[in-house]
Amino acid sequence: MSCYLRSRSCPDPGPIYVRENGRLHMVSLALDGVPSGLREPKPLRLFPKGFSVELCMNREDDAARKEKTDHFIFTYTREGNLRYSAKSLFSLALGFISDNVDHIDSLIGFPEQIAEKLFSAAEARHKFTEPGAGLRALQKFTEAYGRLVLCSLCLRNRYLVISEKLEEIKSFRELTCLDLSCCKLGDEHELLEHLTNEALSSVTQLRLKDNCLSDAGVRRMTAPVRVMRRGLENLALLDLSCNPEITDAGIGYLFSFRKLNCLDISGTGLQDVQAVMHKLQTHIGLVHSKVPLKEFDHSSCKTEGWADQIVLQWERVISGAVPGQDKPRTAASCFYGKRPRTDAPAKCPLADAHVSSGEKLQFYKEAAAEGHGPARTREAAGPAASQEPKGAKKRALEEAEKEAPSSPASSRQKYVCLTVEDWDLLNTY
Repeated sequence: MSCYLRSRSCPDPGPIYVRENGRLHMVSLALDGVPSGLREPKPLRLFPKGFSVELCMNREDDAARKEKTDHFIFTYTREGNLRYSAKSLFSLALGFISDNVDHIDSLIGFPEQIAEKLFSAAEARHKFTEPGAGLRALQKFTEAYGRLVLCSLCLRNRYLVISEKLEEIKSFRELTCLDLSCCKLGDEHELLEHLTNEALSSVTQLRLKDNCLSDAGVRRMTAPVRVMRRGLENLALLDLSCNPEITDAGIGYLFSFRKLNCLDISGTGLQDVQAVMHKLQTHIGLVHSKVPLKEFDHSSCKTEGWADQIVLQWERVISGAVPGQDKPRTAASCFYGKRPRTDAPAKCPLADAHVSSGEKLQFYKEAAAEGHGPARTREAAGPAASQEPKGAKKRALEEAEKEAPSSPASSRQKYVCLTVEDWDLLNTY
């Protein structure tokens, strides 16, 4: 032991304690030859230097803190004191499931009321905007609840949303109204092919205004209906306006839509307009409307359903991308070219030019006039009009045509908003 203590290279053994008669004594190290550094005992430390309880709490991550406080609701009293109350077990379970909504196997048979609350909770946590996980979570809801998730979808001018969220858009089922106006899809776009899918056979209103379509695109869109009686067989309203590449041959493919009640082919490349009018009336009973139809003012198609706010979240995420990323995706930039990205939706220049200068080619079915403003007013005014001179009707139409070019919006509103009594009064002149 003395040899060990005399060695200068040995580590400091620290103080030596001896228990005697139930008491603890420290043995003196005053031995011959022992270095002076070993004679003075050093203070004993139970914890390393710098340790504190506060330092340990600061090492805790934010996720652990949130888990501790997420089970409580914090409020303030009138006196300004902080008060907290425990959340209900239902709220805690709902929050946990919504955080892991992409891991759900199936929601088929789950109550709709609880599913709607679960969907809202996941939406508030922005789970549907996450790449990969958002698509899986959305598919679970669309498979189980169909049109409750979304029954109407308006993507007018949202070409970037279509490019970035194409798979999410294709997951929606049982849509009744779909607006894809001014998106420049073209004949070969994947979404145009998806329109013929059995999942969208419930669509009754389809707007494809200003989408660079041609006769080939119309042929592809109508092929399942013409050949197999599938696809868009329930279509009642179709807007193909402002597609100059659609000719008389392309209009012939529309004859397979037997349930079609409203059709807009303004701004297309028709060669013989009178012949097309005659064919439409002969094959599917559509007659030309002298006044603009209210069905084509794009106000009736809105995004409706549980997922109406998700589309806005997608748009905000895409428009608020990283500043260094000028191009959201290489394929999207090649497809859409150098189109400027703006916060407000851009107008369709071709459509605006056509509305101000050209004649509208809008058609409606007389048998279904109860649901359409112009046709309904004509039938209501029919008995009174048959008893008046033809000159009075001609003068009234001439006056209306003179006012139409100067203010198209006001003329549209006037024809749509007139009641039966107004038409009877107008026919007395």
